[in-house]
Amino acid sequence: MEWSPIRVTCHVRTYSFGERLIPEMLGKNDVPDGIVAETWEISDQKDARATITSAPFAGRLLHDVVAEYPDKVVGVGWQGPHFPILDKFLDASHPLPVHLHADDETARRVHNQPNGKTEAWHILYAAPDATILAGIRPGFTNDDLRQAFLDEDYDRVMFRHPISAGDTVYVPGGILHAFGPDTLIYEVQQTSDLGQSVMPTDLHGNRHSPEQWRANIDATLAELKTDFLPKPHPGLDKLEPEPGNRITIGCAGPHFALERWRLTGPHLDVSHPWRFLTLSNVGQPVTIRWGGGEETLGRAESVLLPAAIGDVTVIPQAADADLIACSIPDMARDVLAPLHDAGHGKGSIAALGEIEG
Repeated sequence: MEWSPIRVTCHVRTYSFGERLIPEMLGKNDVPDGIVAETWEISDQKDARATITSAPFAGRLLHDVVAEYPDKVVGVGWQGPHFPILDKFLDASHPLPVHLHADDETARRVHNQPNGKTEAWHILYAAPDATILAGIRPGFTNDDLRQAFLDEDYDRVMFRHPISAGDTVYVPGGILHAFGPDTLIYEVQQTSDLGQSVMPTDLHGNRHSPEQWRANIDATLAELKTDFLPKPHPGLDKLEPEPGNRITIGCAGPHFALERWRLTGPHLDVSHPWRFLTLSNVGQPVTIRWGGGEETLGRAESVLLPAAIGDVTVIPQAADADLIACSIPDMARDVLAPLHDAGHGKGSIAALGEIEG
């Protein structure tokens, strides 16, 4: 079989923290009127599985094609219950709830799920005073934390950091976090929708009963981890792949890596049968060319390049191009070696996420 880019349907969430940044700022088409808080660009989450829209698998679930061709879609030797990452655009015009997601061990032990949800946020737009809340300050007991949450005084017990466009924040499962308002991000995460919140309202703004609120806080405290403190990171550049082109690694860890591609000319993505690549366009349209043809990736569109596709060239159709690329990396080959070659030290590289070596 000759492999080609895989296009899939998009899933929209209408949570109360969103507005219209995704269609109005990014230029994403084919979204409904009203709130568009999140668009799940590539998803195999069990409640929102994408349908493939491109040949030769049009009409089939991404989930089923991954199950049938795991080596060809995800990468040689890969095994798993679903496509392993979920990519989304997220509009935090209003503050997100203070919440966390289960880590892998908690997901299996408590929720009978195959994995938890480590995630990363790549900041596309942030107002000058935009911030994130991430991680617990040392020295607080669970009783202290519970009271702070009931008082809705999150800064008393959490770290707050300013953010700017171009930053990436890596957030392992179990770490309490929030961001917004006036922020637009691209998020990559493990395929999971597990979450616990300490807020008095749900994701649609409906107020919990006092009993439910306290129960949610206790459930959050039971899954809380304090062994990682997320901080915004501007990323590290690889060596210039072609004259005028820039590739920045924003984060990396065992579950995914995220890169920002800023191109002024064609970029060759050399065949990598050990891993897939997702591309989301946050700039002007580009041409994607592979051995079997070429097609356009428009503004705010996303595509999955299967592991078996071979060499792919991405060509700006205007003066430049701006894309986000995500994968599950071979850490030594895809992250450590190119960053060491570019002259970055171990400390700088380690700050990108969960990296050993």
